[in-house]
Amino acid sequence: MLKDITIGQYFPGDTPIHRMDPRTKILNVIFYIIALFSCGGIVGYALVLAYLIAAVRISRIKLKTILKGVKPLIIIIIFTALLNMFYTPGNELIHFWRLTITDAGLKNAVLMVARIIMLITGTFLLTYTTSPITLTDGLELLLNPLKKLHAPVHELAMMMSIALRFIPTLIEETDKIMSAQKARGADFETGNLIQKAKALIPILVPLFVSAFRRADELATAMECRCYTGGEGRTRLNPLHWQSLDTIGLICGIVLLIGVIVLRQFGL
Repeated sequence: MLKDITIGQYFPGDTPIHRMDPRTKILNVIFYIIALFSCGGIVGYALVLAYLIAAVRISRIKLKTILKGVKPLIIIIIFTALLNMFYTPGNELIHFWRLTITDAGLKNAVLMVARIIMLITGTFLLTYTTSPITLTDGLELLLNPLKKLHAPVHELAMMMSIALRFIPTLIEETDKIMSAQKARGADFETGNLIQKAKALIPILVPLFVSAFRRADELATAMECRCYTGGEGRTRLNPLHWQSLDTIGLICGIVLLIGVIVLRQFGL
């Protein structure tokens, strides 16, 4: 299961989405999320889905990789679907025991599952196609106006980038610790929920020790390279806005406007 978690991973490529400015991709993700939560009917969801499929095809990210990113959250998705299915008022379709499935509940369950899957896929696509360094640069430039309010923009962007970068590392470290514990006779699969939670304690201690050690090593490395924050720093590869970014931004704006217009007609 741990190997199925792909958040924070970057898959290099030379597609138009990979070549886009990170600012364009961040803004497009924001427009995409707003559009997704603004959908008022099936037609709106279909428009957002078509936009997502086009983005995935252009980025050439494999469907297997996307499904691996959704797999760890399948329990949350099923739980959300069941809540919407059984506790939404409407015309009764099926009734058993104290549970009732209504037409509105069934519709809400399907749309909610679709929304969650599209939300996960769309946001993960940002990290799949953007390296942590360029993502930090793009986020910092977008938040530049906050510097006038003396907000630590560079430091915030750097922390977010480091957090994303170390998620795959910590997952790999957890997998190694679990394998080592299993080789010593540990059992993480049998027993009830409480017993499984107690079995994870021998993993948490070495994992926290490893995480603090990595953080200390990273801090030492940054100090050795005379890192003092964002003031006066230059970039090895400065970001440049291109015509491709303009086209991408227009596509995101058109999607948002299209969904809002469809919502006015109840579609």
